Amino acid sequence: MMSSPIKVLVVDDSAFARKVVREMLSTHSSIEMVGSARDGEEALELTATLHPDVVICDLHMPRIDGVGFVRRQMRLKPLPILILSAASQDAAEVIEALTAGAIDVVTKPSALATDDLRSIGTELVNKLKTAAGSVPLAALNSDKSEEPSSIPGHAAKFDIVVIGISTGGPQALRRMLPMLPADFGAPIAIVLHMPVGYTALYAEKLNELCSLEVKEAREGDMLRPGRVLVAQAGRHLRFTRNADGTVVANLSMQPMEKIHRPSVDVLFRSAADVFGDRVLAVVMTGMGDDGVEGAAWVKAQGGSVLTESEQTCVIYGMPRSVNEAGLSDASIPLDAMAHALISRL
Repeated sequence: MMSSPIKVLVVDDSAFARKVVREMLSTHSSIEMVGSARDGEEALELTATLHPDVVICDLHMPRIDGVGFVRRQMRLKPLPILILSAASQDAAEVIEALTAGAIDVVTKPSALATDDLRSIGTELVNKLKTAAGSVPLAALNSDKSEEPSSIPGHAAKFDIVVIGISTGGPQALRRMLPMLPADFGAPIAIVLHMPVGYTALYAEKLNELCSLEVKEAREGDMLRPGRVLVAQAGRHLRFTRNADGTVVANLSMQPMEKIHRPSVDVLFRSAADVFGDRVLAVVMTGMGDDGVEGAAWVKAQGGSVLTESEQTCVIYGMPRSVNEAGLSDASIPLDAMAHALISRL
């Protein structure tokens, strides 16, 4: 018996864009476009009557724009929302939409030529299917009173915390990192799967919310307690220890064969190579298995690995892969993750 098609609502003030998206989706039998809206206000009405599985939403629209729609929809009834961004100059709005609860973003060409739109068709469909299997963070239960599981021998201190996270990551990090104090005892490095052009602004927004210093990683940035480096989209993040003992960030396009750049595997392996058994690796919400290979390397060097628990993951993919490989020392709900990190340092 075939499963039901994914029901999609498209929200865009451009009739041409709505038409072309409908044509792209119509070639996939597993997807059904159940309706379209011209702005966020109309979209709110249609989500209540059409009950779509996923909403594809433009940013710039009259009455209620894309960011406003995401915020209101998450309050009314959380739904997976995929943002269509017209260009990189929309970065601020994209970050607001992602942190408000949107699942992911697809950048559409600024010129709405059919050939240009066709170029994003595969990416749009793949991300739509991923979004259909997700649960918005606003719809998930997270028990703030739950104590994290203990790791045998966890009294040993760690010299670095490395975090790998993907789909659902912008909102999850916005929720977790502000819980960490300014005197947090180790540097933090993060790989977040995000399109090129967004990580610098996202890091700036996090920095405004956190007691820790948060910045996009740059070549030669020094690792130190109280600092969080977010890997630059499009480049892998590694570390080098200098002769004086300081450790700095290195950015590289290599290895090119990795599906993701930056890669969680590359970050984790470099951390284990430089810091040995004094690495605490964390794998959080996301699709796929990026981080399994790196987690295995961390464990081989004597470090520890935590995973986000299924109950709070927008997509329980990356943590599941690490758990099923037998590499996780403990599974921690999102709102207990900060306490888990503090207690282990």
